[in-house]
Amino acid sequence: MRLARRLTAEGRRAVVLNADSAQVYADLRVLSARPTEAEMAGIEHLLFGAWDGAEACSAADWAAAAKREIAALHDDGALPILAGGTGLYLRTLLDGIAPVPTIDPAIRAEVRALPQAEARAALEREDPAAAARLAPADASRTARALEVVRSTGRVLAHWQGEKRGGIGDAMDLRALVLLPERDWLAARCDRRFAAMLDGGAREEVAALLARGLNPALPVMRAIGVREVAGWIEGKLSRDQALLAGQTSTRRYAKRQYTWFRRQPPPEWRRIELQSCLQSACDELFLQFSA
Repeated sequence: MRLARRLTAEGRRAVVLNADSAQVYADLRVLSARPTEAEMAGIEHLLFGAWDGAEACSAADWAAAAKREIAALHDDGALPILAGGTGLYLRTLLDGIAPVPTIDPAIRAEVRALPQAEARAALEREDPAAAARLAPADASRTARALEVVRSTGRVLAHWQGEKRGGIGDAMDLRALVLLPERDWLAARCDRRFAAMLDGGAREEVAALLARGLNPALPVMRAIGVREVAGWIEGKLSRDQALLAGQTSTRRYAKRQYTWFRRQPPPEWRRIELQSCLQSACDELFLQFSA
């Protein structure tokens, strides 16, 4: 927003594009902390709340939409500012999509039904390189790697080596990775989830539950939905739902922090102190306004 406001003040059109996998859903205004009209402060924001929760937005779906928006903005002489913390979305947009064939539904169902310990042991046998990369508790990525090798006969790394459709090489990309102090971040996560419970999260989840959506949809698995649903259904007290939601948020933030510290290209600038952010934005402004 600081960069967008400064560019706007200089007569340049700057538009914020959402790159967060929860903020894409119209149903998750509160639990995704989607920016309000006041927070957007007159700056254009795209791909926020753009998907109905009944439709799963995959990384490929988001990347296709982002490419269209970026191309249109460039044609109009505007600057797209990608903002958000879903690494898979960003990598799909920049690096492209691995051409993994359609997974056999029977194999997918069989793999997804395995307890995590069994899935992990199977992956260690069938794709040891993937098992070495993944945390033992990473159930979703374990299942993905296992279903790919069983369905296609080739490990996931093989397909990822043939990625296509990325736009990273064609862009003049200036990246900032924000890595705030960990204790500050954990405290902020706790305050944020408490504010969500007081700011409409219960009503938001009640509306989701009333739709009778498939529990496997991403919108139903977003952080906070299950915890607040437990409160609504009487399985958890408010305090228990609060604690569970705060714990889930902190755990996700920890994984996200680690990913962004290690996975992006080394030339992506890391900002580890809040005090450095102002100067970094000033530098970007000068680059984009030149």
